[in-house]
Amino acid sequence: MKKVFLFISVLSIMIFSFSSNIVIRVPQDPDFLDPHKAAASGTYEMMFNVFEGLLKPSPDGKVIPAVAESYTVSDDGLEYTFKLRKNIKFHNGEIVTVEDVLYSLNRLKGNDKDSALSSDFQKYVESIDSPDSQTIKVRLNTRNSDFLVKFVAAIVPKKVNLLNDNPIGTGPYSFVEYVPGQKLVLKKFAYYWGEKAHIDNVVFKIIPDEQTSLLSFLSGDIRMYPRINDIQAEMLKDRYNVIKGEQNMVQLMTMNNKVKPFDDKRVRQAINYAIDKDEIIQLVANGNGTKLGSNMSPIMKEYYEEGLEDYYKTDLNKAKQLLKDAGYSDGFTTTITVPSNYKFHVDTAQVIAEQLKKIGVNVEIKQVEWGVWLDEVYSKRNYDMTIIGLTGKLSPYDILRRYLSDYPKNFYNYENLEYDEIINKAISETNEDIRAALYKQAQIILTEDAAAVYIMDPQLTVVTYKEIKGYTMYPLYVQDISKLYYEK
Repeated sequence: MKKVFLFISVLSIMIFSFSSNIVIRVPQDPDFLDPHKAAASGTYEMMFNVFEGLLKPSPDGKVIPAVAESYTVSDDGLEYTFKLRKNIKFHNGEIVTVEDVLYSLNRLKGNDKDSALSSDFQKYVESIDSPDSQTIKVRLNTRNSDFLVKFVAAIVPKKVNLLNDNPIGTGPYSFVEYVPGQKLVLKKFAYYWGEKAHIDNVVFKIIPDEQTSLLSFLSGDIRMYPRINDIQAEMLKDRYNVIKGEQNMVQLMTMNNKVKPFDDKRVRQAINYAIDKDEIIQLVANGNGTKLGSNMSPIMKEYYEEGLEDYYKTDLNKAKQLLKDAGYSDGFTTTITVPSNYKFHVDTAQVIAEQLKKIGVNVEIKQVEWGVWLDEVYSKRNYDMTIIGLTGKLSPYDILRRYLSDYPKNFYNYENLEYDEIINKAISETNEDIRAALYKQAQIILTEDAAAVYIMDPQLTVVTYKEIKGYTMYPLYVQDISKLYYEK
């Protein structure tokens, strides 16, 4: 009898230990652990659980109070007043003070000694003040109708140096360790101000290869696999949870608009006419994608311009004529640089390479590591063509400003003064209907200019083990672990 009791006790301990942990697959390393320096969406996917701003995103794409318990906006739209939540703690146990908030916001804005870490705060913020120990006032120099979402930027402690080595926030999980190329580990924060997380320990396991990831999932080494490809998900649906939904992403093939031959709009239009998006969606996404025609997903329904998805209906004769008009009757040879850790984009490149052969464009596919892609393509703009997914944002301005001539991360090298004027007008427009019309007009310009080939919003597919519940979709590139739990 004692042996049976002992066995049951050991089994109970094993179940408890198992249910207190989760291992999740991610395909890439973070770029920076300092939240004000990180640019990669894959970093935000993980660190969303660690950092919070005065506000934070909600699953419906809005913003809700976080470090601040409430806020107001002045009638002229220029002043934001935040009341801080009392006794909220950082992961090091220190209480968040108004000085920490001032430090964080001023770090983003920059000053005479330190460079700005946010172009938005640098451009729009006139002053940041604290009339008392629980209040922050931020005044803008120009009305920005989308600026409220900027306050999701992380609040960090003033006294902690080297945030990249020791990231400390206020979120439901605290940072434990990061081993490059292997894992990022978090643990539940016991003193979180809001609803406590259910799972104690989280490991984001870095596995770039899809097949290795699948085998790790099947073996139980990882128990949640976000962004699994749809063919694999179909095979697993009877034994595991398969969750699907729109993700507000734009998969595109961009052409470097300042590099020959793509500095000629006719060539960019020819490429668009040669590509069959429906075929890509079927072959690469197993049909689980929404065809796009510009840099906006229909999930942003108030601002989405319908009909552009068929603006360049596949027409090989028209494509060849445009190439001939541009002086490329015999076609040309080019390179698609694609991050090797995203099989979805690699597969897309292979389909596109075959499609472009039909108009005499020969494509070499150059697979590079994620860090190389960020450096060479995203930062240095040293490429011909590339395929990537642009992650969703809470504001239409943040989505479309990526093409502004003076935007530092405009890696497409796109430039159109009319486009700039429309976007800059939209951000200061107070009338919501007029603002939406301006954003739609901007999308039309991108499409007519063939700034890129806008392919699809791929459906997000996540698989988990059956006992894992509570997965929550966001129109953002995040994994909210705090809502997950194990079903007993």
